[in-house]
Amino acid sequence: MSRRHGSGSKTGGPADYLAGFSSPGPSQRQLRVGEEVRRVLAELFARTTFRDPDLSDVAITVTEVRLAPDFKHATVFVTRLGRSDVAALLPGLKRVAPWLRTQLAHKLSIRTVPELHFQPDTALDTAMHVDSLLRLPEVQRDLGKTGDDQPDED
Repeated sequence: MSRRHGSGSKTGGPADYLAGFSSPGPSQRQLRVGEEVRRVLAELFARTTFRDPDLSDVAITVTEVRLAPDFKHATVFVTRLGRSDVAALLPGLKRVAPWLRTQLAHKLSIRTVPELHFQPDTALDTAMHVDSLLRLPEVQRDLGKTGDDQPDED
C-alpha cells in the first residue's frame, strides 16, 4: 500500500490523527464503550466506600467518559451535585484510578481497559452562568421579551 500525499483524501490513520487530521467526532464504538465505562464507574462510586481519606463519605457523579481513538485513555468527567469543590478530589481519584481500572477489567469484556484520567465537569456551572446572563433585564430588553409573552409557571 503506497502512501501518497496530496491526493486530497485523508486515511484517518494514526499519523493523520497525530498531525491534527482527526475525524469530526467520536465513532459509534467510542461512544458505546464510553457509555459502558461511565455506567460501571458510576456504579462503583455509588456502591464502594473508599479507604482514601479524600474520598471517604463523598458522593461522586460520573457525567461523561470520552475515549481516545485507540481506546487506551479515557477522560472521566466527574462532579458533585450541588457543590463545586470537585477539583479538590482529583488527587484522591488519581490514587484510586488503578483499582478502578482493575474493576473495569472484571466487569467489561473489552480488549484493553483504558487508563483513567479524571477532570472536573464544569458544564452545569457554565449552563447556570449562561442562564443567569440571559435573565438579566438588559438582555431581556435586547431580546424584545416582555412579561406578557412569558408562560405562566403554575
